[in-house]
Amino acid sequence: MSKLIDELSQVSQVGLQPMGFRAAQAVPHKPKMLLIASLAQVDVDRLADCVAGADAGLLQIPKSSSGVKALQEICQAMSDIPWGGWLRDIGREKGIRQMVKAGCDFVVFPAAKTSLAILQDDELGKILEVEPLLNEGLLKAVDDLPIDAVLIASEQRKDYFLTWHHLMLFRRCADLFTKPLLVSVPSGVVANELQALWEVGVGGVVVEAGIEQPVGRLAELRQTIDKLTFPPPGKRRKAEPLLPYIRGETEIVSEEEEE
Repeated sequence: MSKLIDELSQVSQVGLQPMGFRAAQAVPHKPKMLLIASLAQVDVDRLADCVAGADAGLLQIPKSSSGVKALQEICQAMSDIPWGGWLRDIGREKGIRQMVKAGCDFVVFPAAKTSLAILQDDELGKILEVEPLLNEGLLKAVDDLPIDAVLIASEQRKDYFLTWHHLMLFRRCADLFTKPLLVSVPSGVVANELQALWEVGVGGVVVEAGIEQPVGRLAELRQTIDKLTFPPPGKRRKAEPLLPYIRGETEIVSEEEEE
């Protein structure tokens, strides 16, 4: 299994206790939320500083053929964290097998622009990039697809910041998915914003890293995430179906009593 997907699965179990009358067991220390560094280009000399503090790295790849060499380079330069490729617009282009050989652990791919040929490889973790404004039927269908996690990626403008609308969309998706949920956030995200994301069901955040970002920023975010507090029981919930209340039996009993 993909190392990143395995870590995401562990994060989703943090804070859960078995039901019953047994004494509660201490939960081993695990990250409350994964931090993934997104890189638009490779600078091996500064790679360690750029991604310090991240749980995984994600290289943006416009074409798989040109990205394989870059992936192999960074996987060899920094092998202590899993690396993935963000397939921006490869269409029917092949090369996924080469990415695996290069050391790629997972791939992120847009739903509308990626061929089903990506299913041919079972070794890679598969993260589907979706639009949060899709209708509820399509979002529910995502959960039945042969993927491992879902990413909601927002436009990364310089003035981008998280809003209440983002939080509403993230909560909506988290309620509809049983698969781990990742979201992209600005590098300036602060503690109370990360806390809110964690409480609505986000399992990991993708943050841009590279030349334009301050050195050590991801390390600061890692420390901030580690200090997040668990919400009260029941607050970090999943949506549950509401069953209709049937009164037929009660009405029959009442009629018998009247007779």
